[in-house]
Order: sequence, then structure tokens, then C-alpha cells
Amino acid sequence: MNERQDFEKAVRASDTERERVAKLVSAAAGEGRLSIAEADERLERIYTTRFRHELAEFVDDLPDDTRRTAPARFPVRLRVHAAVAMVVSVMLILRWVAMDVPFFWPAGPMFVLWGSFLLHALFVRAGGVPPWARRESS
Repeated sequence: MNERQDFEKAVRASDTERERVAKLVSAAAGEGRLSIAEADERLERIYTTRFRHELAEFVDDLPDDTRRTAPARFPVRLRVHAAVAMVVSVMLILRWVAMDVPFFWPAGPMFVLWGSFLLHALFVRAGGVPPWARRESS
């Protein structure tokens, strides 16, 4: 293929892709892998880059570990589940205090709440999708 055909088939880079590469370069500068001057030069060139394939040259000389993004340690669904369990637990305890009952009856419902949270966390950690969250492909 000649250069004109490559130019016509090239895919333009989006702002999101430029930002991703810029973050990698900034992280490398923060770790001391790049000097401030070199990072500034690369950042200027990143934001003027037009095509996706041109973005790769800015991070080719950086180690692979700076390119990997760490997965979220506590996904949103799990945070929501924990928040709901916490709020309901506090409400149960407040209700128990207000009732002036000698035995701690909220233990049963709280066991179910936090047990379901633990199972949810185990599913997420194992990388699996809980059965209720699976999407059927048609």
C-alpha cells in the first residue's frame, strides 16, 4: 500500500484516546521514567495527534506495567450493596434500641444482609457474574 491509501484508511483518534495516552505519559513522568521536559514535549504532540496509530509511539518506550490499568477494587454494584446493607443494619439497630427488647433480634436480618454481601463480593472477586446479572445472548 502506498502512503495515500494508509492515510485514507487511518482511524482518527478521539479525545478520550488522547487523554488515556496523556495519563500514561504523566504517570511515567511522575514515576521518574521521563523528565519533565520530555513529558511536556510528548503531551504537546499527543494533543496534536490526529490518528490512532500515531498515539502508540508516545508510550512504546515505556514498560508494560505503566500501561495496565488496575481493575476497580470495589465495583459500583458492590459499593451500593454495602451501602444498602449498612443503612438497613443501622435502622435495625436503632429500632432495637427504641423497642427496649432484652435480646438482639437484628442479628438474624443483619446476618442475611451481610451474608449476601459476602457472596456478592466472592462472585466479583472470582471474576464471575452472579446468575441474576447475566445477560442472555440471543
